[in-house]
Amino acid sequence: MIRYLAQTGSTNADLAAALGAGEAVGEGDWLVADRQSAGRGRQGRTWFDGFGNFMGSTIVRPRAGDPPAPSLALLAGLALHEVVSRHVPPPHLALLKWPNDLLVGGAKLSGILLEASAGAVVVGIGVNLAVAPDLPDRRTIALSVFGPAPDRNAFAENLARSFAAELHAWRSYGLEPMIRRWLGAAHPPGTPLRVGEPGEAALEGTFAGLASDGALQLRLADGTTRTVHAGEVRLGAIEEDGC
Repeated sequence: MIRYLAQTGSTNADLAAALGAGEAVGEGDWLVADRQSAGRGRQGRTWFDGFGNFMGSTIVRPRAGDPPAPSLALLAGLALHEVVSRHVPPPHLALLKWPNDLLVGGAKLSGILLEASAGAVVVGIGVNLAVAPDLPDRRTIALSVFGPAPDRNAFAENLARSFAAELHAWRSYGLEPMIRRWLGAAHPPGTPLRVGEPGEAALEGTFAGLASDGALQLRLADGTTRTVHAGEVRLGAIEEDGC
């Protein structure tokens, strides 16, 4: 079920509030808004709410035996990549960036935010379908640069189906096949990376794949590999210079 709202503060916050109040929110239910007045991304950043873009959230209720909950970012990324790729013509490519972004031509097209609430995980996704924000620290892009912007409601329906299929695979087959597929849709091994939260000294290295739990593997200059479970990741060669 997809519920559409003309305006709200945040679809993630709305679902978290519903879960906290004990309301019946099922997996497969989505909340999608035309506009958000308090949308947010990682580190409390404001999420741009351009009209015609996709802004929506769903929930996952972790079960015994499920893969680690943070790997839902990989699941959401694959679902998003499958739908977005239909709207990105060759030679352009949509590339996943660990842990929660989708890039086209090195510019940010969309982001994913996971938040725990009342024993569930709220998965928020924003996609620049019609218009992209002008940000001071990174390049952005909207799918409308390739032609008419995708219909928001049709995009929502396709994403809901793709997410449900990925959730079934995540539960049925575990992380190993999902990680292989994620790597096939991501920036290549050897891509220069800088990892570190804003205000911290960045750790620099190159992309060396993902660990068995979905954590980032960073190859350092001295040849050692560092496992990164959380952090802000920048792709030096792609995000700075484009591709």
